Amino acid sequence: MGDRILDALGRRLAGILGKRSPGYEPTTPSDPNALASTLRPGDILLVEGDTRISAVIKYLTQSTWSHAAMYVGPIAGRTEPNGEPHVLVEAYLGEGVISAPLSKYRDFHTRICRPVGLTEEDQCRACGFMIERIGLDYDLKNILDMLRFLIPMPVPVRWRRRMIAFGSGDPTRAICSTLIAQAFEQVRYPILPKVERCARDGEQRVRGKAARREILHIRHHSLYAPRDFDISPYFAIVKPTIQRGFNYKKLQWGDRQQASPPTAPSLESVA
Repeated sequence: MGDRILDALGRRLAGILGKRSPGYEPTTPSDPNALASTLRPGDILLVEGDTRISAVIKYLTQSTWSHAAMYVGPIAGRTEPNGEPHVLVEAYLGEGVISAPLSKYRDFHTRICRPVGLTEEDQCRACGFMIERIGLDYDLKNILDMLRFLIPMPVPVRWRRRMIAFGSGDPTRAICSTLIAQAFEQVRYPILPKVERCARDGEQRVRGKAARREILHIRHHSLYAPRDFDISPYFAIVKPTIQRGFNYKKLQWGDRQQASPPTAPSLESVA
């Protein structure tokens, strides 16, 4: 009974947090055709979201990115009414783990993060892990954690990472970055593992006290945020414009539009 009440309240809060933030404009909307021709199974698609919770996640992580989905390729039996295949798997607030078409994010600023050197076998395992979890609930149990997103207040840097790790930890529930982190854990592919750097005197040192604390706490999958795929040294940033062949000489600049050259008179008119 108690769980049902908490779930109902959680879904109500999810509806509030999932409302679009007024005045949001994507910096650079994606080109769906360019994305489709560039993405490979196992790639992570980061999204600059436009909802209230997106704004909070971007603030807490000091990042452009508020959401992450995995590209798994066309999923059998899952298409839009117009026939467009579902190719993304994501944990979405209020909906749980779902599949989605690429066109869902055509009006959003996105970024592709690609795991470098991932074998075909491990790629299939990671994608399979995501597909098998379609239908799981979004983790809504921790109501206090969701309530804090409704209270605007400054948060010390050292607490921001932990505030993202909300939820009950129930294995039948998920949040976006956690689900993807678990998929890569299955194949032992690193995202931001613990880093140890030893100085000459034997002390362990990492530049910056705040950075050291963050890295040491980042191992558990519940602490991963969308931006971690962006800053990970093991994921390549793939930009469709460059991948498809970019030549700056072919760009047409508005301030350099030239009138078309006059055409030479024909021989008939001269005669």
